[in-house]
Amino acid sequence: MDEIEYVWSVLGGDAALTARVARAARPEVLEARLPVRALASACVGACALAAAELAARRAALGGVPAVRVDDGAVAAAFTSERHLRIGGREPVSFAPLSRLWRTADGWVRTHANYPHHRARLLAALGLARDTEDARAVDAVGSLLAGLPARSVEETVYAAGGAAVALRTPKEWAASEQGRAVAGRPLVERGVLDASPARTFAPVPPSAGALLPAAGLRVLDLTRVIAGPVATRTLALLGADVLRVDPPGLPELPDQHVDTGFGKRSATLDLTSDQAAFEELLGAADVVVTGYRPGSLDRFGLSPRALAARRPGLVVARLSAWGAYGPWAGRRGFDSLVQVGTGIAALEGTADRPGALPAQALDHGTGYLLAAGVLRALTEQSRHGGSRYVEVALARTAAWLSAGPAPDGASGASGAGRPHGVGGSARSASADTGGTGGARGTGGTGGPSTLGTGSGARRVRAAGEAGGPGDAGEAGGPGASPWLRERDSPLGRLRYALPPVRFEGGPTDWERAPGPWGADAARWV
Repeated sequence: MDEIEYVWSVLGGDAALTARVARAARPEVLEARLPVRALASACVGACALAAAELAARRAALGGVPAVRVDDGAVAAAFTSERHLRIGGREPVSFAPLSRLWRTADGWVRTHANYPHHRARLLAALGLARDTEDARAVDAVGSLLAGLPARSVEETVYAAGGAAVALRTPKEWAASEQGRAVAGRPLVERGVLDASPARTFAPVPPSAGALLPAAGLRVLDLTRVIAGPVATRTLALLGADVLRVDPPGLPELPDQHVDTGFGKRSATLDLTSDQAAFEELLGAADVVVTGYRPGSLDRFGLSPRALAARRPGLVVARLSAWGAYGPWAGRRGFDSLVQVGTGIAALEGTADRPGALPAQALDHGTGYLLAAGVLRALTEQSRHGGSRYVEVALARTAAWLSAGPAPDGASGASGAGRPHGVGGSARSASADTGGTGGARGTGGTGGPSTLGTGSGARRVRAAGEAGGPGDAGEAGGPGASPWLRERDSPLGRLRYALPPVRFEGGPTDWERAPGPWGADAARWV
């Protein structure tokens, strides 16, 4: 069973439909020890197939349109934040305090892109919150060099910050959270009630691009990358996507632009504007949440509570570490999950941890979530029921890191042993984690060259604070065929085209991103 077949089976799709998928392989993109390219193409391919399946149903086509997955387009999309230009300006990828640090016994990764996480990191270490960046880097590096990595992890977490100690794959697999994650399906899905089957308005096949999500309203309560990638994809496919954020917690500006295509953006205080939220919920078809598990429950936003108030809803949830196990409530980001689950050790050297060539856990999980929503909508139209879909970055990491599944191990639930993407991959430093190296080695940049086997490949150090370098090389050479430019309320944009393609479907977003929070919190 190949990767697309496995993902499609986890999503509950008809196995025969995978024959509709063709792939243009480009082995030069997304190079890594782990099979990142295979994972990325499988996630995008499954999402495109789910879109084509729903399009066929809504347009009453005789068959499901053909799907084409181009590794070049996928690589460009998985590194979209690096290709982005706003009025010619390069985006800011990682803040100075978002990096790997050498500790007394290993390494720890911090994430401080958001101002509140930066403040909590500094407070946890006894430093003033207004410490200037250069001084803060020196001070944090000196402090962490004398502390155990897991002590730093716990101290920063207790202060509300984001830090994770480097673990090897064996250490992660032996941990309570690692075991909890490994025992769950790649995509969790289920039925919440016995609501009647959904009746879709037909989508005329001759009215321009086939838009399988046309007329559907998606309430987007996500942040960062993975969740917004999922809802950006639903917007591509015709959904009316309204992203809603707390007014006092703005998204990072460049991140908002990159993931804001096709959407509107509004702010709403759930503590004081509950009536306004209920009005939005009352007309929504899909709700997507991306906050820590349990953090929204006090607002009545658990899947069952939402479905009780809006029968027939599809509720999609994303988390970093999973909604289970001792780390369920912890903050997490792609870079932290890479470090915590052993990926950074696998991708590194004996001297320092490494990183994937893209934030592949974020992007891959985002496309998995969008695929789950599309399949849930198709199943609703046949069998009814409010539906839920749930994914986690750590579960996607387990799939990437695992060896191949035994024959016949897959199933619609996705339970059992995690399916490996493209076979297993292990590095010489996988179970040592590495020692030595610089005191602080930032986000996901700074490649060095390491010979592996008969040839050399670029090993991405868990990079420099400024990000991964020239966008022309992001994800591999030759990304220009999958980049476009357009005007927007924010200036002239260069951006990566969507990789989700099927015959007759859309090839670009109808709407360019606008300013964060500039739209009204209502449906149009």
